[in-house]
Amino acid sequence: MNKFAMYGKLTALPGKRDELVGILLEAADILQSNANCDLYIVNVSDDYPDTVWVTELWKDQEAHAASLADTKVLELLQRGRPLIAGGEPLQLRPVGGKGL
Repeated sequence: MNKFAMYGKLTALPGKRDELVGILLEAADILQSNANCDLYIVNVSDDYPDTVWVTELWKDQEAHAASLADTKVLELLQRGRPLIAGGEPLQLRPVGGKGL
């Protein structure tokens, strides 16, 4: 299995989480037509008011990298970066389970 998974923890500047979520949901809309993206979920928790988690599953790591070169995605990255205080990406290689 060559799938590529990524979990991203993004810490928004205080009070900017919902604006960041909106931009990430725009990215999710763009990815609807990307056959190489199997999963892109934006998550929040009431216990962490400035944190957003993004769950991604891709055909492979190259497909993920290629998505970051899309002009629409680049525009969203530019809009989102000023809202982010920090981030913790975690890249994984799925080995099995339900949904794969």
